[in-house]
Amino acid sequence: MSTYPFAFDPSKPFIEQASDWIADVFYEVLPEVGFEVRDEQIYMAFQLERAYKEKKTIFAEAGVGTGKTLVYLLYAIAYARYMRKPAIIACADESLIEQLVKPEGDIAKLARHLNLTIDARLGKSPDQYICLNKLDEARSGLDEDADVFRDIYQDLPDFVHFPDTLQSFTPYGNRKEYPELTDGQWSRLGWDVFQDCLVCHQRHRCGQTLSRDHYRRAADLVICSHDFYMEHVWTYEARKREGQLPLLPEHSSVVFDEGHLLETAAQNALTYKLKHTQFEAIITRLLEGEVRESLAMTIEDAISQSEALFAALQKNSQPVQGSDRKEFNLNESLLREVNRFSDLIGTIEEELVFESGLFSLDEYQLKIVEEHLEMIQTALALFKRPELLISWVIEDQDGLTLVVMPKMVKEILKERVFAQHMPIVFSSATLSVENSFDYMAHSLGIENPLTFSVASPYDYADQMQATLYPLQPEHQPIERVLALLEKSQGRALILFPSQEELAVFQTGLAAYREASAYRFLYEGSAEISHLISAFQNDEESVLCAVTLWEGLDIPGPSLSHVIIWSLPFPPNDPVFTSLRKDAAEPFMQIDMPHMALRLRQGIGRLIRSRNDRGWISILGQDLNRQEVRTQVEQLLPAGVECTVIAGKPEGMKIC
Repeated sequence: MSTYPFAFDPSKPFIEQASDWIADVFYEVLPEVGFEVRDEQIYMAFQLERAYKEKKTIFAEAGVGTGKTLVYLLYAIAYARYMRKPAIIACADESLIEQLVKPEGDIAKLARHLNLTIDARLGKSPDQYICLNKLDEARSGLDEDADVFRDIYQDLPDFVHFPDTLQSFTPYGNRKEYPELTDGQWSRLGWDVFQDCLVCHQRHRCGQTLSRDHYRRAADLVICSHDFYMEHVWTYEARKREGQLPLLPEHSSVVFDEGHLLETAAQNALTYKLKHTQFEAIITRLLEGEVRESLAMTIEDAISQSEALFAALQKNSQPVQGSDRKEFNLNESLLREVNRFSDLIGTIEEELVFESGLFSLDEYQLKIVEEHLEMIQTALALFKRPELLISWVIEDQDGLTLVVMPKMVKEILKERVFAQHMPIVFSSATLSVENSFDYMAHSLGIENPLTFSVASPYDYADQMQATLYPLQPEHQPIERVLALLEKSQGRALILFPSQEELAVFQTGLAAYREASAYRFLYEGSAEISHLISAFQNDEESVLCAVTLWEGLDIPGPSLSHVIIWSLPFPPNDPVFTSLRKDAAEPFMQIDMPHMALRLRQGIGRLIRSRNDRGWISILGQDLNRQEVRTQVEQLLPAGVECTVIAGKPEGMKIC
């Protein structure tokens, strides 16, 4: 894998030679097999040369159809071989990963047309794998899904059932292998953050564990999600202290595909989740050994205080409309409960210093408990600086989960990611706001990045038509959507800002007989790449999605119409509420930039080749505001005809 794809002269700078080879690829090699020469693509290649030469961060904003993926892949592969370390390609989500690695994807194209053997391996997030413990619990149930889970268990490889046969293994347990499962079913057997893998007796035959050993050996590329990369960054030091390998191998460069979404991934990775049942299960391990009475009593007090804290959270929390989160008021009473819990954790930590000298506790178990207590203390310490804190609770059948998030992540990103003196590429069609990269750079803490922007080569004025539909409260948006679907005879992607709004549409659709004319596919009803494939192959189907504003690439008539159910303003949740409180002009500084980046991405799903034609239809009551409508019109590609139609469509019949 270390062989360069060109004749390397060690007396000359490597990056300059790599750039010459990449130019030859775009000017000569690929055109010979049917690719067109794209000036935008070649311009991007020369811009990336500087980032790799100077080992700097670059914002590479390139419109749809510029072929930006091929450019960053060629640089990443060449530089990985030069540095003898793989490059990390971090995508916004799992569906984007699948787009990259599918048999007809860009990696396969490069390998085929350049006669390269590219060692690209997937580093999927833990929640994309079966947890054997959760599967055991799910298959032992009495509900209607238990038979499904029992069949899954029976079909697992033999080495899972009989560990003595583990001489070799094949990857297993990936979410993609179970396309028919709904997201709800998968949540019952997929890994989650409350699984304690370090002491799991099934750890060494777990699909997640075995896959890590595989991708860590990649020579060229490791492809993962933004969330997984940030989890690697956040857990790097802790895993080293625990004697574990980091989640990802040492690497030569990083590409953040759809990089405008990295801040959200960083916030998710830096989030602490505390649950009473998990705390009790971990802390009581200390009681399994011979411990001093003072430690045992403190542990019992801490368990009682944990119960009191979560009872206080339950009493003080209220649901947030349009969100699955509940907010709470951090009053003096609740803060006292937090401080009492923190003090007891501190006492336990002090007691463990004495206990460790007696060697009465299992060293491995002790290390796990100490790491968990340190994590709790770090989370609780944020309550002493509420101006730096965003917090909320989530409730499920297992009770409350307290979620604690540092408000500003850019300091951590600056130290642990952007100070590493290696090439970092942000690639997206939407990195700038009003022709400035300041919004992205400021939110991520990046100083003096390299930047460039190239437009799409497509003739949008000829290929796209756009219509805005300002709605009034009495209008029924479902009626409007059905009228629009008749216009394109299905063949549509309907984008929703939230899962709740998709659910409203799905429930309300049952009342309209016209809906039976189309096959509707709903995100969450099956594994996402399976749904995308079904949508692409059933030309007149309709795909309803929440997460496919970015990355979906379906050229041809199957996607001839993008319908925006409502403008993708940020949700009314604690994260954005906190950001709004800190902004002088919340709507213009927080809501509008977020909406603009997301909407530009959604519009970009329509035209994916020079032969595509189609419609953009944007609905919503927010379009009645002149400043919003003006902003939306400016987000459309230059030259696109935009019509505004108010009022109710005629002829809809409710069953």
